[in-house]
Amino acid sequence: MLRKFTVENFKGFRDKVTFDLGKPCNYNFNQEVISEGCITKGILFGINGSGKSNLGLAVCDIVCHLTDNQTLPQYYHPYLNMESEKSVAKFEYIFTFYGEELIYQYEKSTMEKLEFERLYISGKEVVYFDYLRNEGFTRLEGTETLNQAIIAKSTISRVKYVSSNAILADNNENRVFQAFMDYVDKMLLFFSLDRRGYEGFRSGRGNLDEGIIESGKLLDFQQFLAENQIDYNLVSGQRNGRKVILCKFKNNFVDFFDVASTGTRSLALFYYWYINMHKASLVYIDEFDAFYHFELSNNIIKRLNQIKNVQIFTTSHNTDLMSNDLLRPDCYFLMGNNKIVSMAGATEKELRKAHNLQKMYKAGAFDEK
Repeated sequence: MLRKFTVENFKGFRDKVTFDLGKPCNYNFNQEVISEGCITKGILFGINGSGKSNLGLAVCDIVCHLTDNQTLPQYYHPYLNMESEKSVAKFEYIFTFYGEELIYQYEKSTMEKLEFERLYISGKEVVYFDYLRNEGFTRLEGTETLNQAIIAKSTISRVKYVSSNAILADNNENRVFQAFMDYVDKMLLFFSLDRRGYEGFRSGRGNLDEGIIESGKLLDFQQFLAENQIDYNLVSGQRNGRKVILCKFKNNFVDFFDVASTGTRSLALFYYWYINMHKASLVYIDEFDAFYHFELSNNIIKRLNQIKNVQIFTTSHNTDLMSNDLLRPDCYFLMGNNKIVSMAGATEKELRKAHNLQKMYKAGAFDEK
C-alpha cells in the first residue's frame, strides 16, 4: 500500500507537497476504506488550478520509468515548475508491504531522464545510483550476477534493470521489492474530461467497445446504465473489422457512441476501467463526475468503495459528495496553497458521523490550517 507521497518542483508544485495516506483516524464507521493502516479510498477537492490533475500525473510519474506500460508524455510538458530555478523534480514514495517499509526516492529533469534514484527496504539502502556521476550500487541478494559493465552504460532506471534482469534470492527483502514492482506495474491514472487518456496498468491503447464486449460484460454494462436511469438495448456488432456496441431500436441498430450523451459516454469510459479495477493497485480518476448528476456520482463512489485491496482516489468539484454516508473526514482531501490536507486534519474540531461536512466546508470550518 502507498502510505505517503511527496513531490517538489514538478509542474504546479513549486514547493514540497505531501499526500499522506498513512494517518487514518479512529472512526468507527466506514472502516472498510482503511487497510494495513493506510487510507484506500478518497476524494480530492480544490478550486481550478489547485493541482488535482497534476497530482495524479505526479503520483503516476513512477510508471514512466519503472514500467513499459502506457504513458502520457504530452501531459508532462512542461515538466518542471516554471517559476523555480531548480533543475530537477524530486519524488518520494513510502509504501508498506508485508509489514515492512519501502522508500523510493528519485529526481528527474524530464519525464524520461532520471538524475538520481535511491531505494530503501526496512531502513536498509538497497539501490542507489547517481546518473550524473555514473556511480552507485545494488545490495539485493541475487544482484551479484548482474553484468556491471552493461549497468554502467545503461541509462534506464537501476531499479527497473534489477527487476528485469536479476535472479533474486527468495528472501523477505526481495519479496518486498517484488511487491513494490508489482504495485507500480498495476497503477492506473485516467482522465474523464476532454483530454481523455490513461497511464499505467497496461501497454498500448485499448478499445472501449471491444474491451467491454470481449470481457463478456455487455449485458452487465446495460444493467449498469439502467441502474442509473439510462435505458438502452445493447448488442454486439461489427464495423470496419472491429467489434462495436450497438443500440437496438425498433427499426434499426445505431452505434452506441453516436446516440449516447456526453455524460453517458463518460460513464462508459468509467465502466470500461471499472471492470478491470480489481486487478489494479492504485487508481487515480481525474474529474470522475464532471458530466454526472449528484445521484450518479454518489452511486459511482459507492461502487468504488466496494472494490477491495485497491487504493482508489478521485477528484471532484461536487461538494455534495462530502458526506459521512459515503466516506469519512480523513478520506476527503482539500487541495490549495500548496497543501493537501484531509478534512480531519484541517480542523481542531472533533468530527463525528452526524456532522454535515459540506455545510461545515461552506462555512469555512476547514480553513483553520
